[in-house]
Amino acid sequence: MAKIPITVVIPVKNEELNIIHCLKLVSGFDQVMVIDSNSTDNTAKIATEHGAEVHQFTWDGQFPKKRNWVLRNLPLRNEWVLFLDADEYITDEFIAEIQQAIKNPEYNGYWITFINYFMGRQLKHGDPFKKLPFFRVGKGEYELIKEDSWSHLDMEVHEHPIVEGKVGVLKSPIIHNDYKGLEHYIAKHNAYSTWEAKRFIALQKEGFTNLTKRQKFKYSLMQSGFLPLIYFVGAYFLKLGFLDGKQGYFFAKYKSYYFLQIQTKINELKKI
Repeated sequence: MAKIPITVVIPVKNEELNIIHCLKLVSGFDQVMVIDSNSTDNTAKIATEHGAEVHQFTWDGQFPKKRNWVLRNLPLRNEWVLFLDADEYITDEFIAEIQQAIKNPEYNGYWITFINYFMGRQLKHGDPFKKLPFFRVGKGEYELIKEDSWSHLDMEVHEHPIVEGKVGVLKSPIIHNDYKGLEHYIAKHNAYSTWEAKRFIALQKEGFTNLTKRQKFKYSLMQSGFLPLIYFVGAYFLKLGFLDGKQGYFFAKYKSYYFLQIQTKINELKKI
């Protein structure tokens, strides 16, 4: 059976608990690349055993970070690239739709909805999670943020892809289910909130220029001090997160706490 002519790129670090399932689901794609940040567990070994190309990446603190490094330096042999995290899992419906999507010359990229699992339960309500991880090679790149002096993350996390031309939307979602547990979730978002706070300070010095309307709105809410409350009310009540039971409550609570972390870290940085 012919392979699907798409390159799948999976950036990782110490993902042995998640990556096996992810790799099994993308085995039908023509090229699968695992970009490893020098893992100390069995991630690279598992990836090699499942037929993936394994490339080691060591960030030097400057542009490019991991995803843009792939786009600029590695031989992607297909016209389309799909970036997946190790805890993101595709479905048969998604595979069928994506094969049709690449035949449409009108679009150079596609937004994808992600279904979250939290504390063992699928979240069917609350704030939707969307990303743009699928685009034509040569038509997209992750936004450049001048962060050489303050960033501690070696991969684009909150940087958005900038895609030339028209961007569509796929109906079939991707499953997001991290098997590392709540402790890892909290630690990860603690690191993300530090990055967001430092970026806020840097953007404030520049006058918040060159931002999208969505980004400007987010940072204006951060300045107001009400973002944690607004997020919780919106996700848990207005978007019916309460229908997901205890997991829906905890997810909305932790996410609002994430925004609280950003705000308090911003205040701390301003005093330095």
